[in-house]
Amino acid sequence: MISIAFFNNKGGVGKTSLVYHLAWMFGELGYKVLAADLDPQANLSIMTLGEERLEALWPDDDHPETVFGAIQPLFGGVGDVGEAHVEEIADRVGLLVGDLALARIEDDLSTEWPRCLEGRERAFRVTTAFWRVIKEAAERCSADLVLIDVGPNLGAINRAALISASHVVVPVAPDLFSLQGLKNLGPVLRNWRSTWKDSCQRSSLPNFPLPQGSMNPIGYVLMQHAERLGRPTKAYARWQERIPEVYREAVMGERLPDPRPSERDPMQIARIKHYRSLMPLAMDARKPMFALKPADGAIGAHQTNVRQCYEDFRKLAQEIAIRAGLKKGEAA
Repeated sequence: MISIAFFNNKGGVGKTSLVYHLAWMFGELGYKVLAADLDPQANLSIMTLGEERLEALWPDDDHPETVFGAIQPLFGGVGDVGEAHVEEIADRVGLLVGDLALARIEDDLSTEWPRCLEGRERAFRVTTAFWRVIKEAAERCSADLVLIDVGPNLGAINRAALISASHVVVPVAPDLFSLQGLKNLGPVLRNWRSTWKDSCQRSSLPNFPLPQGSMNPIGYVLMQHAERLGRPTKAYARWQERIPEVYREAVMGERLPDPRPSERDPMQIARIKHYRSLMPLAMDARKPMFALKPADGAIGAHQTNVRQCYEDFRKLAQEIAIRAGLKKGEAA
């Protein structure tokens, strides 16, 4: 199963917007996509669905049609994970709906993680709950690709979400906080990967498949960079220049070879502009920025930005597909 998590423990870098727009773009390109909202803030679901639909999905009692509803029997001690509802949001695009109630399972996930090294059955069932729900839903929908949105932290929920990911894309902004985020994120990812590998070797559960937890970093996306006449402004350029070195050393655990003056960093997947004027229109229309029409208020210069936005996300999706080894029609 090709599954890509979009992860940075620094918030405000446009991670959820990136997942949202890429889900639609991969659908545009002919892939069948499943987006999984594993952020306890449920921002992807809030961005995707209207309040009326969310109110129906989040009643006062149980939430059977959310990710939390699918795993609740396991964490409540009355069963195992169930089948998750997939909300159809576009042709070829489905959503595993997020839930603020996911915050309730943080302690349980934290407790069971080290017990995987002891080979305990419940520890493996709890730790792989997200992966098993995603895997079943992706197979049921014949998804080519799963995009996973997570919160901006290094907690137990994200750890369980990340072992579900075959690949990781890191959205970054050209600022000091993103650089510090990379320095925190890289060592933690490597630790999670190695600990999970050791845990899997100690599992003796028959007929109980486990995710590989490869979390392979395939690059970063530079978000929200400010430009003037096609170049980053000085305030952002100084931080942008440091990203390749910090990413390579912190996330990849490698030394960056001396680049040529005009050489583009191969770990940079793309640079995505902050289309500030389009986002409010997209939120009102409940559609991606690159799909806005004049009827949505995208008139005049907005249409030029819409076309540029479409091209930016098309190229980004195609490059991610290449790096992840994704081929259309190869169901999860």
